Amino acid sequence: MSWILDTAHTSVKFSVRHMMITTVTGQFAKFSGTVDFDEAAPEKTQVHVKIEAASLDTKDEKRDAHLKSPDFLDAANHPYIEFKSTRVERTGEHTAKLHGDLTIRGVTKPVTLDVEYLGKAKSPWGTWSAGFEATGKINREDWGLTWNMPLETGGWLVGKEVKIEIAAELLQQAQPAAAEAVPA
Repeated sequence: MSWILDTAHTSVKFSVRHMMITTVTGQFAKFSGTVDFDEAAPEKTQVHVKIEAASLDTKDEKRDAHLKSPDFLDAANHPYIEFKSTRVERTGEHTAKLHGDLTIRGVTKPVTLDVEYLGKAKSPWGTWSAGFEATGKINREDWGLTWNMPLETGGWLVGKEVKIEIAAELLQQAQPAAAEAVPA
């Protein structure tokens, strides 16, 4: 079945160590995505998500401008971060590993997200929604995001590991009616 991300009820968040002593979090405000998902055969799921790099928000305008600059996401030249699934590996009744290709700054690398299916529900307006949570980690340097500064006390200003956290609500799309057979 075809589903789309319900952007009003979905969040795409990330977190990174700052100065080796704390964690800074952020999120993306603009994204879209499609999911072909069948509860009876979740291993056949296909996911495609596009995130607008310039929609990044860490609640600090100066830091956001730096993260959107060529030192990091280079949002002016690479406006989208994109994920396309390659396979789903079931790990439990409602859990799976979602394998896919993540493209940042024109560099595509494989990633794996741990996913939990939270179920589906019919809204008061007659539409169907499905809920998922996904988490994962990447090394930002694998995508060429290598800018950093050494600290006088040792270590680095920005951690290499980026934690990803997604809470997604999907909206089921109307299925096209089967084409009627035309007599020969």
